[in-house]
Amino acid sequence: MKTNEPNPVLFVGAGPGDPELITVKGQKALEKADCVIYAGSLVPKAVLKWTKPGAILLDSAGMHLMRIVEEMATHHKNGKSVVRLHTGDPSLYGAVFEQMAQLTELAIPYGVIPGVTAAFAAAAAMGIEYTLPEISQTLILTRMAGRTPVPELENMASLAAHQTSMAIYLSISLVDELETILTRAYGPENLCAVVYRASHPEEKVIYATVGELAETVRQEKITRQALIIVGKVLNISPERLQHKSKLYDKHFSHGFRNATTGGA
Repeated sequence: MKTNEPNPVLFVGAGPGDPELITVKGQKALEKADCVIYAGSLVPKAVLKWTKPGAILLDSAGMHLMRIVEEMATHHKNGKSVVRLHTGDPSLYGAVFEQMAQLTELAIPYGVIPGVTAAFAAAAAMGIEYTLPEISQTLILTRMAGRTPVPELENMASLAAHQTSMAIYLSISLVDELETILTRAYGPENLCAVVYRASHPEEKVIYATVGELAETVRQEKITRQALIIVGKVLNISPERLQHKSKLYDKHFSHGFRNATTGGA
């Protein structure tokens, strides 16, 4: 719901962990909020430094859906400015739509402020581009089926068969099965990476071949809050880069540069 109604509940993306990776708009929302309901199991408390003195801070880690909605509704009806703070970007594995549905039923206006998801913090940490020309032009954000199922057409084997760049969330506990699937799709020698707590102070990036993924994860004792990144782009070092974009090619014309003049 995009609303111009006064005082909407705001769903805000906190970013991947570094409190400075919240958007300026998200920071301003936190600074104004009278009540912040945050996902304490994932959102680092450092992000809460943007809240004002006296703001009500509620950790939703132990709350069920209706309790969260009740807290939002109560404070909203009391005229308070309410922020529902989600890790990363609310639209990705945020269980946000079900909260919006409840607010709609209660006729409570809401809005969304997007955030930086962990896949992009991971790319920054590794210094990679997911969409290298003639290597990969597609990035898949997905997860393995576990306690939360995925649609059959989105099973990991089907997605991996495209051999695109992939950022795999919420799947580190299923790394043995994942290694088997990725090995069939990308081959055992393709590089992959495990990025633990991207952008947090304890961030760690571990590289391995796909065929050594599970053993590497066990050796590093990583059991949660880690992304698995795989794709042909990881095999390309700056020294091995062959294909460049047309955007900055002096022989390529576009609306802002004439190929005959070359440009800068």
